[in-house]
Amino acid sequence: MGAQIARNRAVSASSRPSSFRVLIAFVILFALYQSAEGLGARLLGSFAVQAGLMITMVLAAWPVGRWLGYRGYDAYGLDLRGRSFRLLVAMLLLAVAAKGIAILAGLHGGIYAFAPWSEGGAASLGGLFASVALSTFIPSIAEDMLTRGFLLRAANPGFGGPVFVLASAALFTANHIYRFDSGITEQLRLFVMGLAYAAAAWRWRTLWGAVGLHWGYNLAGGLSDPLISAVAESAVAGRWLTIAVHLALLAVILLIPLDRRDQAPS
Repeated sequence: MGAQIARNRAVSASSRPSSFRVLIAFVILFALYQSAEGLGARLLGSFAVQAGLMITMVLAAWPVGRWLGYRGYDAYGLDLRGRSFRLLVAMLLLAVAAKGIAILAGLHGGIYAFAPWSEGGAASLGGLFASVALSTFIPSIAEDMLTRGFLLRAANPGFGGPVFVLASAALFTANHIYRFDSGITEQLRLFVMGLAYAAAAWRWRTLWGAVGLHWGYNLAGGLSDPLISAVAESAVAGRWLTIAVHLALLAVILLIPLDRRDQAPS
């Protein structure tokens, strides 16, 4: 029995992509992701180009995953199990609720300023939701693949849970290269967000939990702006509120009872 396990491990190790391939794959995806804002938004000032490059990154991840020896998006922990999609929905709803609580707390504490719906809000609610859902889903899953899924599956560095979560959170923070000059509270905000999302990815060994949290929080934030115009009066105070909310999300993720059937092999 022990010999069979050893042989299985040897076969698994021999089938992993080389470190050089992993590095090249990461550089390709990183360059495509950063070009969306760097080239599309900052240099050309074109949302269409920005969106096109972000979609290109997501689409390119499939052949890159195949090149690494995986079944396309499986290289990033994006499996097709029914449990994973239920996890996606559950984490999305949890993140939307967390953002809602944050907005209510911010309004009550004077961190956010309240304003009524924007003009034509009710009439275009369906179109607004579809637009915000799509425009937040693509960047969220793109960044999740790059900063969490890649470490979870494709790179497979052999990290334990705590080290994986810390490394992924650090990578998530570093990936926001255009916010390096935004102050220490912004870097701390990103790092804590990364802790919560990485913990979800590791706990269930699938990227869908992290996608649900990341997308849900961005979706709720994107919808709150045009509907209630809940804008932070102080950027620093808003960041501390986000930090507190994501520490609470991290605690919830760690406290959810774990069913071994919900884990996919990494």
